[in-house]
Amino acid sequence: MSQPLSSAVTGAPQESSSSAVSWGPILAGTLAATAITLIFMLIGSGLGLTMISPFAGGSSSLATIGATAAVWLIVVQWASSALGGYTTGRLRSKWVGVHTYEVFFRDTAHGFLAWALATLIVVGLLGSAISSLASAGASATATAVGATAAAGGAGAAAVASNSDSAGGFSTSYFTDALLRPADGRSAPQNQSNEAVSAEISRVLINGAAEGEISADDRAYLDQVVATRTGLSEADAKTRVDGVLKRIDDAKAAAQKAADTARKTASGVALIGAMSLLVGAFIASVSAAIGGRQRDDDEERQALLQR
Repeated sequence: MSQPLSSAVTGAPQESSSSAVSWGPILAGTLAATAITLIFMLIGSGLGLTMISPFAGGSSSLATIGATAAVWLIVVQWASSALGGYTTGRLRSKWVGVHTYEVFFRDTAHGFLAWALATLIVVGLLGSAISSLASAGASATATAVGATAAAGGAGAAAVASNSDSAGGFSTSYFTDALLRPADGRSAPQNQSNEAVSAEISRVLINGAAEGEISADDRAYLDQVVATRTGLSEADAKTRVDGVLKRIDDAKAAAQKAADTARKTASGVALIGAMSLLVGAFIASVSAAIGGRQRDDDEERQALLQR
């Protein structure tokens, strides 16, 4: 009668009581990667400040700043990952009785763990700084969008002077239209400059919000400008045309600035994600190289001692 396989097989390998994960080398590699990251980030901040000037025209373009930041993020990620992974591989203890393939896997896993832990620490340490940068970017984008809204009229009724609003909807423009003279185009004769300016502002804001100024509003603007400035109707019309063109140009410039900021932020985010993935790969390979060199050095030392 045959014996069970478990009892027939002798000398079966026993499971090691020690863990395959060496946290000491991982923590050492993590500290090395974190330290080099912080140093490089400070250097990058200093270089970035040189690209910004309080004087008009002295700062680099947003695209240039974004591209430089993306390149620097790649440099920081790859350098810190290589150093942290290599440190992890060189400092781990030699695994005895483990196949070469398993040693390679453990080294790459240790390098990846060191990279992951360092990434989490850096994010935690720089969380406030990243939040500040994100808030600054959001404020810049909001400013650009606000300029677009002011030029384009989106939500501009809320900032119009002397507006009677309810729930964010202003009826001042329509009230002005109701109280215009019978022909709907005659300029006011006995109103103060402040009142006329407020009314004209509401007309411009409403026209920008609608995308164009109606024929009645345009004729009214021409009459008001002619009456208040003493210009002829032709000259008043030319002046109104110039102001409307400047509004359109400001709107286009604000939209372009907002779109550029959006594209730059998106590009930096995508490049940052790709650099993180490549950094994980570099850390794993560096740990494998460091571990291999550590084992080779120990084997050569053992041969020399024989």
